[in-house]
Amino acid sequence: MQDWEGVNEFVAVVDAGSFTGAARRLQCSVVNISRKVATLEATLAVRLLNRTTRKVTMTEAGQLFYQHCRVLVDGLQQAQQALQQLQQSPAGKLRVTAPVTYGERYIAPLLNRFMQQYPQLELDLVLTNQTLDLLEHNVDVAVRLGRLADSSLIARRLANRQVYVCGSPAYLNAHGTPLRLQDLSRHQCLLGSLDVWRFQEQGKLRTMRVHGRLRCNSGSALLDAARQGLGLVQLPDYYVKEALASGQLREVLADYRDASEGVWAVYSQNRQLAPKVAMLVDYLHSHLPHRVGDL
Repeated sequence: MQDWEGVNEFVAVVDAGSFTGAARRLQCSVVNISRKVATLEATLAVRLLNRTTRKVTMTEAGQLFYQHCRVLVDGLQQAQQALQQLQQSPAGKLRVTAPVTYGERYIAPLLNRFMQQYPQLELDLVLTNQTLDLLEHNVDVAVRLGRLADSSLIARRLANRQVYVCGSPAYLNAHGTPLRLQDLSRHQCLLGSLDVWRFQEQGKLRTMRVHGRLRCNSGSALLDAARQGLGLVQLPDYYVKEALASGQLREVLADYRDASEGVWAVYSQNRQLAPKVAMLVDYLHSHLPHRVGDL
């Protein structure tokens, strides 16, 4: 395997865009990654990477070598995964990421049951509202909500979510009920990380810029503010379903409600053959609530 030495490290550096990212992905030290790549360059008698304090880029020779090495690394991973698949049981480490609130309420409990079924599995669950790079952070499966950006990743729809605009009875009695999208300009809107709300009007997506005196990046905090009559809020069903059912909140602008969005499992192409990934995605698809009424 002497001719193979340094190839995995070189490909990881290119994929991650840095030696630090490659070390995190391969779970070893930056010094070890750098030494392996330097040895590979010495063996080939050619420089593959240009290194500066700010970034790492490929040389012309590096680009050519990477194109061939990428195929080799993918082939080796697929061969290893094919052997694992013979066992028909997920084993080893599984790294999953999901949004915080949705992950706490739905993903984590399902993963715990999944772990009970497969004692050979080790789980690393990262709950964050940031969109992590799967290669850089060595993520097997990412659960993502809403509209997905175009990418080379594989995405499977697990379930749906619906977004509602709501207000408390006290707020609506004091300030009136908006009947048209233009009416939002006269209302206090409780803002999350964005000040643009989405609607459907005559079958087309319509966005409205809203304003208000409260902004918070927590859906739970915005829900509480809406219950207390501080304004209107636009939140997914899993935040507001109980409040709507109990009458603490009322939906407004129902005729303009945006179309339901997807809850997705996203993973890279080289992970799709791994039993632990395939079985987990199937499990989530089978057990996640698919409709608002199931929540």
